[in-house]
Amino acid sequence: MTVRVPSSENQDELLQYRLSLRLGPVHARQRLAIEEDAEARVFGRDKCSFHLENLTNAPNFIRFCLQAVGLLGRARANSLKLRTLHNRFILPALPKSFEGYRILHLTDLHVDMDEQNLQAVIREIRPLDYDLCVLTGDYRQQTWGPVDKALDGMARLRKAIRGEAYAVLGNHDSIRMVPPLEDMGYRLLMNEMVPVVKDKARLYLAGVDDAHYYKAHNLHQAGDKIPPGGLSLLLSHTPEIWREAAFAGYDLFLCGHTHGGQICLPGGIPLTLDSDCPRRLGRGPWQANGMQGYTSPGAGTSVLNVRLNCPPEVTVHTLTRGPDGKTQ
Repeated sequence: MTVRVPSSENQDELLQYRLSLRLGPVHARQRLAIEEDAEARVFGRDKCSFHLENLTNAPNFIRFCLQAVGLLGRARANSLKLRTLHNRFILPALPKSFEGYRILHLTDLHVDMDEQNLQAVIREIRPLDYDLCVLTGDYRQQTWGPVDKALDGMARLRKAIRGEAYAVLGNHDSIRMVPPLEDMGYRLLMNEMVPVVKDKARLYLAGVDDAHYYKAHNLHQAGDKIPPGGLSLLLSHTPEIWREAAFAGYDLFLCGHTHGGQICLPGGIPLTLDSDCPRRLGRGPWQANGMQGYTSPGAGTSVLNVRLNCPPEVTVHTLTRGPDGKTQ
């Protein structure tokens, strides 16, 4: 007998059921409802969060401006000049077992935007040496619409990532992506924490849902089970919750979202960061109230495959107790 193909209504019900079991009914219902209500709006829920990527003519406008000043070809070529940057976090209280521990940080991949960009990322990470991979959101090109193409790209990327891969969602990502991403082997941290264990020592890895547009983050839920004095690392798509995280006592903070500006003036001065945060948090390492943070400019692009004075990157963070591996 021919197997009956589930209707779209049944598929939607199954998705809602899986999300309710995975996230809890309130979180799942909130995120799904906001997506259904606000997909493809140019302005955010607060009417102040402007989303250039949702403007139909945005790519043409940017292309015209770059062409007018003779920088379009250069900007396109720059978007494929992916590099690996190495950052070091000095943590005097780091357990000895985690000395030299390396974390591969990927963000703002927008894997369905350009196949060449995705292949560049896969080629770049294959030879890298790392202990853990974390991804801080924006896997899809658009902020609305189908997710299948993005999921296909993420499945191919997962095959290139060795070992565990922990991820959070960004403002471009649909909650509908959670079950298939986890089926691929990504572990989504949706206002959750997981201890990373090495030789009985622990690093408490927490992650929150998107704090930029959906405002679905919950730092309390993510961190309440971290014991006092425990070394903690928070994954957030955006740096915008830096103050909350710093005063909540997190030791490390990894994020993306800003693209470093993507199109910058000479000297790497961004025209916009699309984030409600100090500009010093827009790219690279920073500190706040004893918390060390890093904002990656990301490996992909948004709106148009162009970059100026802001190269794409994947980042390898190394944890150390001091310059010579000893407590300072």
